[in-house]
Order: sequence, then C-alpha cells, then structure tokens
Amino acid sequence: MSEIFTPPQKKILSDFKNGRLKRINLLDGSVRSGKTWISLVLWALWTASMPKNGGYLMVGKTLGTLKRNCLDTLAVLVGSKNFTYSLSKKEGILCGRRVYLEGASDARSESKIRGMTLCGAYCDELTLFNEEFFAMLLSRLSEPGAKLFATTNPDNPNHWLYKKYILRKGDLDFNLYKFLIGENLFLSRDYIENLKKEYTGVFYERFILGNWVAAEGVIYREFADASEEFIIDGIDEKDIMFASVGVDFGGNKSAHAFVCNGYTRGFEKVVTLDEFYLKERISPRELEERFIEFILKQQRKYRVYEAYCDSAETTLIEGLRLAAARRGVQIDIRLAKKGRITERIRFFNRLMSMRRYLILRGCKNTIDALCSAVWDDRAVGDMRLDNGILNVDSLDALEYATEPYFGDLG
Repeated sequence: MSEIFTPPQKKILSDFKNGRLKRINLLDGSVRSGKTWISLVLWALWTASMPKNGGYLMVGKTLGTLKRNCLDTLAVLVGSKNFTYSLSKKEGILCGRRVYLEGASDARSESKIRGMTLCGAYCDELTLFNEEFFAMLLSRLSEPGAKLFATTNPDNPNHWLYKKYILRKGDLDFNLYKFLIGENLFLSRDYIENLKKEYTGVFYERFILGNWVAAEGVIYREFADASEEFIIDGIDEKDIMFASVGVDFGGNKSAHAFVCNGYTRGFEKVVTLDEFYLKERISPRELEERFIEFILKQQRKYRVYEAYCDSAETTLIEGLRLAAARRGVQIDIRLAKKGRITERIRFFNRLMSMRRYLILRGCKNTIDALCSAVWDDRAVGDMRLDNGILNVDSLDALEYATEPYFGDLG
C-alpha cells in the first residue's frame, strides 16, 4: 500500500476503514496531487457500503466539467459493470445505487436540488460553487449517516468556503485532507518541475504550494518584468492558422476595445495581432462602423471567422450583427463566454510562463494594460483593479477573443 498511495490518500482510506469519516470531507491542495482520483475511489467504496435505496448526488460546476473531471474516471476505476451514466437523463447507477447528476453554475442551481433527501453527495471543484447552493445541499443531507465528499484547489482566503467552513472545521463535523503535488508518486520529477514553471505569483502559491492566499500586486508579473521577451515587430501571416476578435464595450469611465488574437499551427502560440481602443463617447452607428473597419482590416490578412462580444450589451451586439449583414461582412458575432476572471488571468499567465504568448509592438494599449494591471486589494474576491484609470477594457477583449479556445491551447 505504501508504494501505491500517497500519505493523504492512505489517511483517507484508513479513515474510511475505521469509521472516522465526518459529515463533511474536503480534499484540498495542489493541482495534480491525486485529490480527484482518491476522492472517487472513496466515493465508490462508501456508496457501495450504504443503502441501495438512499439518495446520492454528484455535482460539478457544469455537467460537462463533471463528466471530464469525474464521471469518465469513475467508470474506469470501477468498471462499466459497476458504473453507467446518462448526462441527458442526469443520473447514473453506481454499485447498484441511483446517483443524480447536476451542475452548480449559478445561484439558480439551488432550485435543482430543493426537495431532495440525500444520503451522500460528491462535489467537484467546490470553490466554483455558489454559497447558497452549497448551503442548500448540506440541508438536503438529512439521512442517518449522510456524508459529503468534495475536492478543491485553494482560492482567496475571503472565499466563503474558507471563511465559513475550513476556518471553523474544529466546530463542525469536518475532515480536511491536504494534498501536495510533490507527494504524487505517479508523476515524474521532470513533469512536476515543468508544471511548477507554468504557474507564477498567486497561482503558484495556490495551485503548487496549496495555500489559501490573497491576490496582491502586479497581475502579469512575467510580462511586466520582461515585456520585450513577448513583444515582436512582425509575424509571417502564413504562420497564423486563424484569428478571432474580442470586443469590450465602453461606458462612462471605460473604453471601447477590440483585440485580434491569432493562433499558430497546432495551437502552439497565441499572438495578439492588432487592437482598437477608443476612450470617448461615440454613437452606436460610429461604433458599428469602427467594428466593421477593424474586421475587414483583419480579414485582409488572416482567417477571421468569429468575434466574441461582452454579453452585457445585447443591443450593441445586435447592432454589430445588422451592420455586418448590411455590409456583407462574413463574421459570426457571438456572446463572450466570460468565465471566472481568475481562470482567464491564470490561463494567460500560464501561456506567458511557457513563452507561448506574443504581441505585436503596435498593440500599445494592450501592452500597457498587461504591464500595469494589478489586483484590487479592497475586493472581497480576486478582482482586477478597475478604477477608471487603468485599462481593463483591452484585457477583457484580449480574453474574450481567446476564451473559446482555452481547451485547444491546453
């Protein structure tokens, strides 16, 4: 057993064997430290030991992430005879027990589990959940001996999970298991060292060292300290596989910003090719004209098929679509995904640490924005400082353009 399991994994299995599991069992720590794998082993063993007619639930941020992170792995762990599932039906059968499957993408998700009576629940990436959903979930765990199992990476110490549960674990029926990447015996030393290089600043503290720390200071430290390593004077247009455009709309104190990002073959690198930035009030018609001009300029050089726009401004987006149709411009104008800002920032920091991000020298506003971006030390969670002076608009547009391809870029 000592050659197969890490110390925290052995502790978890020992607690299961000896009846020391608590009502809440949280696995917390570094990425790639073996949390998810052992949590699924534990979930299968524990569920198999509980009544067949009990209520069981597995939850992820979305059903898609639950499938990728947990369901397929669980099927491999226990075999297809012991676990099958259907995302369309939102349920599975684990060791003869019916397991409901849900996503917890926002506060409205709480209604999905209201009225349930549960014997057990499994939560993947708990810090991504809404607090109200989690409180409702705990209230649903009302069967005798009911337990919750969850995994998470550390976040901001102001996060509700840390403040209301982890810090109070001594007052609650709560087990906390800490995992570190260096303890994972199945990862080579070279892999671990390379992974460490991919994270910087607050993300290194959280995802490598496993610490709950606040985000402070400069956001894109590597870029700010050595911007010339990322800035290029030009690029062969043939090297760009295709490009996409991100659009952020201005308001009272913000600017209209367009950013065109290109992708080299095999999604090896992201290159910021061009930008538009205007911090003054213009009419919707003028905005439409500037947008069409920008798209046509990019399409003369690159394969540009899609533009991703700030979803908060649906009227302006519809105006862009109508303008493109009037001019016969072939561009698919979509709503930006607008995932968690920390995920967007972490992704670009990771690209920079691996030297997979470049930007043309002419994109002066985006360069300045990357150099000057700082964390808001007054915010409760992780937020970029948006004080009406710093340019966050180019950064939003930068991220909107590339966010749909995060999975392709790895």
